[in-house]
Amino acid sequence: MTDIRAAAELRKKYTHFRILVIGRANAGKTTILKRVCNTTEDPRFYDEENNALLEPTPEVIDAILLLGLANKQRFLFEQRGHHDINRPFVFKENPEFIFHDSPGFEAGDKRQLEEVQAFIKKHAMATNPRDQLHAI
Repeated sequence: MTDIRAAAELRKKYTHFRILVIGRANAGKTTILKRVCNTTEDPRFYDEENNALLEPTPEVIDAILLLGLANKQRFLFEQRGHHDINRPFVFKENPEFIFHDSPGFEAGDKRQLEEVQAFIKKHAMATNPRDQLHAI
């Protein structure tokens, strides 16, 4: 089999490349990924069932405003999926790269490390190439 044919077979099997990005909170991980993917757009986040998570509608924002500005900011921050390792994101210009953002590691918080270890183990045991973790 030629190298080109072998590469084509691999490309059929591996249509996406799943990458876990690990680092401190607010360390610029997404900024680096934007540079790697040669884009200025914000990433698109998905839930565990690969449903796109949309920005809140004006009606939802109005309801949150009734609760106060601090709650609105917290809601918007959480909706964008910051530091939820199980919420993949992609850039529209490079959808074949699926990224996962680790939670920021805080001193003395073993829970965050255990969450990352469980994520790695789950994806290391995956038999379907779409679910496998390809790089950390």
